[in-house]
Amino acid sequence: MHTRPILSALGRHRIATALIVLEIALACAVLCNAFFLVSTRLGLTRIDSGVEVQALGGIALNGCDGCTHADLNARVLGALRAIPGVHAAGTVNALPFEPPTAYAGITLDREGQHFAGVLHFYLFDPAAIEALDLRPAQGNDFTAGDYQPIATFVPSDARVWITRSLAAHLWPGENPLGKEFWGGDSHFRVAGVLEHFAVPAPGRSEEGVAGAQWSVIVPVRSDAQSGNYVLRADPLDLPRAMQAAREAVARAVPEAVLDRQQSRALSELRERYFQSDRTMAWLLVAVIASMLLVTALGIVGLASFWVAQRTKQIGIRRALGATRSDILRYFQTENFLLASAGIALGMLLAYAGNGLLMKYFELARLPLTYLPAGAVLLWLLGQLAVLGPALRAASIPPVVATRSA
Repeated sequence: MHTRPILSALGRHRIATALIVLEIALACAVLCNAFFLVSTRLGLTRIDSGVEVQALGGIALNGCDGCTHADLNARVLGALRAIPGVHAAGTVNALPFEPPTAYAGITLDREGQHFAGVLHFYLFDPAAIEALDLRPAQGNDFTAGDYQPIATFVPSDARVWITRSLAAHLWPGENPLGKEFWGGDSHFRVAGVLEHFAVPAPGRSEEGVAGAQWSVIVPVRSDAQSGNYVLRADPLDLPRAMQAAREAVARAVPEAVLDRQQSRALSELRERYFQSDRTMAWLLVAVIASMLLVTALGIVGLASFWVAQRTKQIGIRRALGATRSDILRYFQTENFLLASAGIALGMLLAYAGNGLLMKYFELARLPLTYLPAGAVLLWLLGQLAVLGPALRAASIPPVVATRSA
């Protein structure tokens, strides 16, 4: 079908044409970014934590006046290891999906000129490494000499494990084993690489979604820290073991306050952590559905208005030999042109909006694949929305249209 007559007709209705084009453009911009946000949030909820969360639990204590690390750990770990079904227990400074405790910026040079990002430092003793069942996919296990006291917030010089994601960020395309980096006065050398290990607050740290697995595992001595513990049990037995652990620790250290919100199975902590992400995803789905509905109603309203205005013209075309298919195709082509103009403008707005999200909310760049996906959805929506008015227009008999003149 020739588009010049359609464009000429649209030119005589500039305001209505501009409004529907702007509506489609806004819908395209919002939809592309909303779909990307939903995908990002839901993708984050499926992050590989690097540990078997169904078999692990955390115990957190607040305050113990006069307690030393060695004394407190002896009492707590003794109580935990005495519980039937607990296979291992050790000291940690944090676990995935718990409040973060040791984020710090690092550099790749001793002089501090080459800043490389903000990482989370996990401090684990030998028993915690065993409880978490951590084994490097590349490199070596820690030796007894690697477990050191803490100088400031970490040992002053340590062999560490990092994740593959962090290795790719720090030294893309290179072998990370033996590489060095610095954090303040502390020096670190990479001894091993873990496939996965999530930071405590994946997606909400300073590095955003990109840094969800920028973790550093630092070995420390058992008496280097206290107050946070990890235990391992069979997944089916873990709920009973956690209940027994809370009761046992409360009896063993009555002068400390047990943090019952954090002293839970790791699977519970994960479920609670991602609750806001799932809520946000459903909210965005509702926004997408509302935007599609409003856009469809706008197309239906405008098409119905134009059918009513063009009744005489449609009748004349039918009298001159135009078939119902010709009339139907006319309105569908007209809508396709309007949608195409709106989509083209909407793609520009989508990228501009994504730039603002990147600047203020640390969102990643909008992948190009979302643009054609949004375009196809809006084209299909436009064709479906205009179908009803177009069928009514195609059903107008020539004689009725002529008499209405």
